[in-house]
Amino acid sequence: MSRKAYPSDLNDTEWKLIEPLLPAESGIGHPREVDFREIINAIFYVQREGGTWRGLPGDFPPWQTVYNYLRHWQRLGVWQQMHDQLREQVRQMVGKEVEASAAMLDSQSVKTTEKRGRSTATMPGKR
Repeated sequence: MSRKAYPSDLNDTEWKLIEPLLPAESGIGHPREVDFREIINAIFYVQREGGTWRGLPGDFPPWQTVYNYLRHWQRLGVWQQMHDQLREQVRQMVGKEVEASAAMLDSQSVKTTEKRGRSTATMPGKR
């Protein structure tokens, strides 16, 4: 990596976990010219910093390339598969069953239709 390191960059251990979960090169068509680790690092940079795609620093691949990979992987379900597999690995590492045996839901009721006094704005015809 010949660029400045950012706090959002993957370390080598994290990359070793994620790399096998990414789509393999198909061998058909034009060979891949981008490094998937840099694509992932750029996506994580935008996610962490909250900036715009166009504001992606110039030492990452072009923002259009990064965004196109993000959207393509979303459509293919790569992010969901990655999340599911990583969750399973974490559950196994801590000695739990791969699939959760119970679920918990929490809901909260909020009154949203409560009438207020004259301090709220009303239409002139209703006064």
